[in-house]
Amino acid sequence: MSADGGSGPVAAEARPVPHGPDVPGLMDAFWAYETALMADDLPTLDALFAPGPDTLRGDAAGLLVGHEAISSFRGGRGGAPARRIVRVEVRALGERHAVVVAITELLRGGRGQQTQVWERGEGGWKVAVAHVAVAAPALDRRIWRVVGTPLVPATTEGGPLTGETVAVKDLFAVAGQRIGAGNPARLAEASPEPRHAAAVEALLGAGAAVTGIAATDELAYSLAGTSTHYGTPPNPRAPHRISGGSSSGSASAVSLGHASLGLGTDTGGSIRVPAAYQGLWGIRTTHGAVPRDGLLPLAPSFDTVGLLARTPGPLARAADVLLHDVDGAAAGTGRAGMLAGAALRTVPGLVELADGDVAEAIDAALRRWAGSRRMERAAAIDEAAHTAWLGAFRTIQAREAWQAHGDWVRVHEGDLGPDVAARFRTARTVTAEQERRAREVRAVAAEEVRGRLGGGVLVVPAASSVAPLLRDSAAGGPLIEAQRERTLRLTCLAGLAGLPAVTVPLRTAAGLPTGVTLVGPAGSDVELIHLAAALEETP
Repeated sequence: MSADGGSGPVAAEARPVPHGPDVPGLMDAFWAYETALMADDLPTLDALFAPGPDTLRGDAAGLLVGHEAISSFRGGRGGAPARRIVRVEVRALGERHAVVVAITELLRGGRGQQTQVWERGEGGWKVAVAHVAVAAPALDRRIWRVVGTPLVPATTEGGPLTGETVAVKDLFAVAGQRIGAGNPARLAEASPEPRHAAAVEALLGAGAAVTGIAATDELAYSLAGTSTHYGTPPNPRAPHRISGGSSSGSASAVSLGHASLGLGTDTGGSIRVPAAYQGLWGIRTTHGAVPRDGLLPLAPSFDTVGLLARTPGPLARAADVLLHDVDGAAAGTGRAGMLAGAALRTVPGLVELADGDVAEAIDAALRRWAGSRRMERAAAIDEAAHTAWLGAFRTIQAREAWQAHGDWVRVHEGDLGPDVAARFRTARTVTAEQERRAREVRAVAAEEVRGRLGGGVLVVPAASSVAPLLRDSAAGGPLIEAQRERTLRLTCLAGLAGLPAVTVPLRTAAGLPTGVTLVGPAGSDVELIHLAAALEETP
């Protein structure tokens, strides 16, 4: 870049004099690296990093291990921010190793620091370990649309959620703010909301404060979190992997500690998938149990209010608040003790729909839980019937999405990302007769799913895989669309039956976050969270 923000060679006269010993050949290699970095010269950068699986590169997003992973990262990021070196410190670590610490100034503003351990071999000096730190942006648009300290204070002191902070998905009305629904064109046309959504009002009234309005996939019509307009929110528990969506910003805000609670929605998995990808607790509430006033719809037959948290305690307290009406009476939460002695029920073939590492993590959890809960096997789902159920879910979802947003999409299709635009193109072709037939299939599916509960709780993978790598996850690309299809086969079951689903975070053998969902009877929401928490306390 040039001095106005583009890449370009580092001028020799701009180079500061290094402090420390003169290590032969080291600074030549250092400046060759810096020049290549600013020019995004990938072959030279690869040549100046030590080959093999032990090379390390870390930054705020996480750690990359091995030359191949580092090279792949550089190849997909589109170059480094333009900067200049303002100070260099050199220390020798024996004859073959040295450390170089460089203070950098970004041309866009702010200072950073780069620490490199260089190793001298037959091919000269190469970077063996690197760590890069830059000033964090005041507002990370990947996570937040607007944020405050707080944005909206609690309306009650001493409530059950006092001290909790909330990241509100950009589908809920927040008084005085606009609903952008993950799309800049829609945001530009939106007017400030006159009042809070019912769920926001309830959380504020219980003592929680709203930290800000968090990113969402466009119109909530995605499970990936890969926003074309604002960028993909980070996944701190699985660096360089996607966040999951559509409650993507809420999930990342909770994972990063920006908020203690994420308020989101779940139509086809938009709480369960980011919870699994980021190692969070989450709940999709019983359909219709939490009022959706002030919530921008996607598909009202399946839309539910959901929550995300790092631990089950705040999740249960917040769910209890949302599942009570203004008089404090239970709102569709069922009878107390309805899960007392409930068995954990697996459906043959469902866990096998997930990748092997996810299935192994779930199997390990079931072995642990077997000591405290009775295990049962429910009837298998015929594959053809399962495919028909998913088709019915997608047909109804598409028909209702077009009814909710078709008029706007007709005018603004070019303002949508390629994946969401493609879904709406399909949605506009769904006929009333196709919807009618789909609802007939849905009625059968709902009865079948409820029947498999058998007075117990179904155990279902929360997602078909761990979070895919960001570099492989182009919006609308084959990998993401295939993962979406496989995951929807799992997540559609609770949606078709209108049942609550609690996601319990697990880890694969490789240490990556994943999750399992406990699907309970309608109205068992808060009790389902307590059951899940008790299971995870099992040694």
